[in-house]
Amino acid sequence: MRKHWIDNLRWVTVLLVLLYHVIYFYNNKGVFGGIGGFGDGPQYQDTLMYILYPWFMPLLFLLAGISARYSLEKQSAKEWFRSRTRKLLVPATIGLLVFHWMTGYFNTAVAARTGMFDGMPVVAKYLMMAVSGIGPLWFIQDLWFFSLILLLLRKINRKDRLYQWCGKLCDNKWDEAIGGNIWIELFFLLFLLGELTLIFNPRPESLDGLWNLYKPLFYIIPFLLGYYFFSHDKVQDWLSKYWIANMAAAVIFGVILIVTTFGQDNTTPYYLINPLNCIYGWLMCLAMMGWFKARFNRTGRFAGYMTRSSFGFYIVHYLVIASLGYMMKVYTQLPPVAMYLILTVAVFTLSPLLYEVLHRIPLLRWCIFGEKKR
Repeated sequence: MRKHWIDNLRWVTVLLVLLYHVIYFYNNKGVFGGIGGFGDGPQYQDTLMYILYPWFMPLLFLLAGISARYSLEKQSAKEWFRSRTRKLLVPATIGLLVFHWMTGYFNTAVAARTGMFDGMPVVAKYLMMAVSGIGPLWFIQDLWFFSLILLLLRKINRKDRLYQWCGKLCDNKWDEAIGGNIWIELFFLLFLLGELTLIFNPRPESLDGLWNLYKPLFYIIPFLLGYYFFSHDKVQDWLSKYWIANMAAAVIFGVILIVTTFGQDNTTPYYLINPLNCIYGWLMCLAMMGWFKARFNRTGRFAGYMTRSSFGFYIVHYLVIASLGYMMKVYTQLPPVAMYLILTVAVFTLSPLLYEVLHRIPLLRWCIFGEKKR
């Protein structure tokens, strides 16, 4: 039977990503991809970034790993990787040249106003805008690369002994509360280990910043944990049974984290290696999976539509944010509250509309979303 809670948690998390990027775009820390905040004082709306950033992308990789396990039980490795390439690599490469260069136009607009691109050939400008338009597509680029690594690991571990061993970590020999806590809760140490692979003093003239954006050695950890460990039914049952305890613990650690660190740039390596950040992020991943397994393992017309379409929303949403957010900040005198409200409404209405239009055009549907002919 299809596990609807995974579908529901995935599209709900995608909607949280859209909301996060509204706040992120106007953050006042000078974080890459934003246009800047409103004044030098604290922006308390940025609290949402502190709440979401530690866990929502690791959670998406966890769910992707679990889904990969189920897909590879039904498809051959060759079929699965071919579909992953079409769904992930095509939008993240060809899609840049067809669609996301427009996002790159607004991402580079501030630099263009300084005259940085004066005298540059048109083709060079276009390619620069295409590369700058990657934006949130780093996620699917990472995911395609991890899919390739997973197939290599399957070749090495042909008898799937690692999966079997992971299934024994919470077997019936232990009291489930003790056994579950020993292994599942302590996996947060892998979060901390992954964060330590970041470059702590990135050089502006190098690719250090891209390494810290993609964080491949960090994000592959939840992806592989999802594939080998959290795809076991008994692990998911444990999460659903103790989701309230995990959520309560996550809230406590989250409050302490935000109170003690608010005002810091929450995307820097020095912030991310904070043990509080790692514990909070991991507990939230566990709590959200358990909550949705326990309460939202069902579907309906709206949930079914969101399951099919949320990937498309994710692909196109940043153009809405970058274009409208930039024009409001540069060309209007609207108060910040109005900008946030307008941008929030726009991203949740125009992104679905843009997706619905584009995915009905055969060539664009393939280039931008990696969808086959319907």
